[in-house]
Amino acid sequence: MKRLRKLFKSKLVWVLLILMLFIYMNNTSLLAKERTGSPFLMAHRGLAQTFHTEELKNDTCTAERIFEPEHPYLENTIPSMQAAFDAGADEVEFDIHMTKDDQFAVFHDWTLDCRTNVKGQSKDYTMAELKKVDIGYGYTADNGKSYPFRGKGIGLMPSFNEVLTQFADKMLLIHIKTDDRKEGNLLAEMLAKLSPERRSQLTIYGGDLPISIVKEKLPDMRVISVDTMKNCLLPYLAYGWTGRIPASCEHIQIHIPEKLAPLLWGWPNKFLNRMDKVDTRVIVVGGNGSEFSTGFDTPADLERLPASYSGGIWTNRIDRIAPIYK
Repeated sequence: MKRLRKLFKSKLVWVLLILMLFIYMNNTSLLAKERTGSPFLMAHRGLAQTFHTEELKNDTCTAERIFEPEHPYLENTIPSMQAAFDAGADEVEFDIHMTKDDQFAVFHDWTLDCRTNVKGQSKDYTMAELKKVDIGYGYTADNGKSYPFRGKGIGLMPSFNEVLTQFADKMLLIHIKTDDRKEGNLLAEMLAKLSPERRSQLTIYGGDLPISIVKEKLPDMRVISVDTMKNCLLPYLAYGWTGRIPASCEHIQIHIPEKLAPLLWGWPNKFLNRMDKVDTRVIVVGGNGSEFSTGFDTPADLERLPASYSGGIWTNRIDRIAPIYK
């Protein structure tokens, strides 16, 4: 009996050791296929004014806490997007809100109160009326002593269609800010008018409801939402060590907080290679995921990434980051 117990225990130990060895060999990046090329650079809101994030809340007016301006560009404008592409961005992110006349205005905040000279929401105005708004009105770096962009932002709020026309051959990440069914249907209708080739250059992210509507009506669209992230990453965490990739991970974009990324099987190179196989783009954002606006904005920030990292990088300062790689 004792011999049987010893034999069983020794076999169990060997099984566990073999399993551990398999998991290591199957997921270590040391044995991954070598990755070449520079990281994929995603410019958040184009080239924008940045701000300090201490005690930042959802309703904080970030225009009132910007750093001393180092460039003349305002977020979510055509000049800022052009500057980002000129600097070396592979993709530019921008935000859209529905207008009174069923268009989409390119603007970040839920209300116009913080950055502009008018009150309310974009849905309270037509696109033509929003063209008369000064989107640089509220920016200040010295607690209101001066407003360096006041009067310079009139006419700079673009429509969604203007951005698509201006950057007809560029990769764009479109953030639909609400979780509204009507906006999801309107966006799907607009995207359906584009060619499949053009849609392949676009990624849509935002609320679960509008994203699900877009994906249902346009299965070829690359999307990202909380639901798509969970549906991909939770199964992957459960059995990704086997090398099997969940079908829910195919042809999407996933944004991974840098502090959570090491939990993914095969991070970084093996994981990136697996996502490449299913045509999924991986973007690393700063922090732990509590604030997805956190980016890699300085050379020091990049030192936190794995050596020779070649996946996607989220940055608010493409002018600082792109020259390092390009």
